[in-house]
Amino acid sequence: MSAGSAAPRGFTLIEVLVALAIVAIGMAAVLGTLTSSADTVVYLRDKTFANWVALNQIATARLSSQQPSPGKSDGDSELAGRKWHWHQEVTATQVPGMVRIDVSARPADVTVSNEDNGWYSTVSGMWGDAVALPRGDTPDWGSQLLTPGAAAPGGTAAQGTTPQTPANQTPATQTVQPVLNTTTQGAR
Repeated sequence: MSAGSAAPRGFTLIEVLVALAIVAIGMAAVLGTLTSSADTVVYLRDKTFANWVALNQIATARLSSQQPSPGKSDGDSELAGRKWHWHQEVTATQVPGMVRIDVSARPADVTVSNEDNGWYSTVSGMWGDAVALPRGDTPDWGSQLLTPGAAAPGGTAAQGTTPQTPANQTPATQTVQPVLNTTTQGAR
């Protein structure tokens, strides 16, 4: 090599260490973001399962033949290979025969400092017999008009009967109401 030409040089040790430090800091930030994203996905999955556990408890109460008694109850159930803890509170409403059911759920292995906190999901539902026969005060939905031969208010014939032609109407201008078919057919 000649004295006037510059010798090719590589990276110094300090330049290599600075570059490695920058790469390490960048990788730590990426790893932290991935970990946070994975934790969020796990939490949302557990929140969805807790919601399903609470909905299952409300469905179980609705399918039972007896009205749930007002008060609080706790229990455990299993869903998706995991145990879940639920808390149910039944309160009476202003409508006779109707109760409100609030169910909260969380994974059974989650520890909480206060029993009222830490629920992953809370769902509310209703149970009632407000329009059923057990109480005997079923609303009258106009069934008196469906009696064959009965006259509806205003003097017109009820459904299911043959309308009579008034003296001032011809059969061409008379209004014919459809006949109510009350027969049922079995499943085919």
